[in-house]
Amino acid sequence: MKVAVIGSAGYAGGELLRLLLQHPEVTDCVATSRSQGGKPVSDVHPALAPVSRARFSSAEPGEASRGRDVVFLCLEHGESSRIAADVFEAGPGLVVDLGADFRVQDPRLYERYCGPHAAPELVHRFTYGLADVLGCRLRGATGIASPGCFATAAQLALYPLALAGLDVAPALFAVTGSSGAGMQPRPTTHHPARAHNMFAYSVLGHRHEAEVLQSWREWTGRPDATARLMTHSGPFVRGIYLTLHAFVPGPLRGRAGAPGATVARWFREAYADRPFVRVLDAPPELTHVVGTNYALIHAAESESGEIQVSVAIDNLVKGAGGQAIQAMNLALGLDERAGLLAGAIYPC
Repeated sequence: MKVAVIGSAGYAGGELLRLLLQHPEVTDCVATSRSQGGKPVSDVHPALAPVSRARFSSAEPGEASRGRDVVFLCLEHGESSRIAADVFEAGPGLVVDLGADFRVQDPRLYERYCGPHAAPELVHRFTYGLADVLGCRLRGATGIASPGCFATAAQLALYPLALAGLDVAPALFAVTGSSGAGMQPRPTTHHPARAHNMFAYSVLGHRHEAEVLQSWREWTGRPDATARLMTHSGPFVRGIYLTLHAFVPGPLRGRAGAPGATVARWFREAYADRPFVRVLDAPPELTHVVGTNYALIHAAESESGEIQVSVAIDNLVKGAGGQAIQAMNLALGLDERAGLLAGAIYPC
């Protein structure tokens, strides 16, 4: 299988390359970069030095996409809209966009969080690729919009609650590591500002909330359903730790199945056949997922009608490159787990 990664010099692109180079079905991988064209990939991603001597290509997106089975877009927000038409015209079998450009189908919801869309005529060509929920329903997709990292953690916490028919307005408190801000240095990612520090950002309007609302409203069948995503920067490099809290009207027990069902049971049933979701008996720890495509989840309830769900994922793997490959595997009818079974490195 021949693949191309367009815009592969960033952290997400590097993780995508690391995983693709280990994928049993990938025989040829082209990595492009406007800023690093001609340079060895290992100059930018030194961890790849033992496994690749490739150099970044400076080919235009359409040229790099020609003759490829799969093309991944790992670009800054707005860039995928600019080049997607050229990529599709080149004729690859599957296009997977890791950016936010084509994740939200509702133009009003997209504009509220992201501004006017630069290529609205292409939105319909993409299927939202939340792999651990859609599973084999992604089979045959030719365009996939891979979910954002915060949105992935949030939706994995929300999905079983929607299946249980809960009418709630959940709050989702999430903390991400500095790698989520990208490779280019900024004042908020500079080590002296980030270490021993924590702060909220994108208050009341993080871009990923649009994805969360889109799915939550679809799953609950309520176009006015609400969920608030509260994003924070933490003093670590990789990962997202998210906690959902909600008050539930009426008794919890007896919903979504046999009498006596608990929230933990709802989660175990919802993800029973999903290979990369683990429902735990205790809250997860972030270091247990670093470098993996797994999501670790714990769910609990109180007698007073409170629900608390904790989710830990690696923002660059489950929240980016890993989920994109998982969606690719599902779309092409491959083993969903191909290239993604590595466990975490601990301690990290």
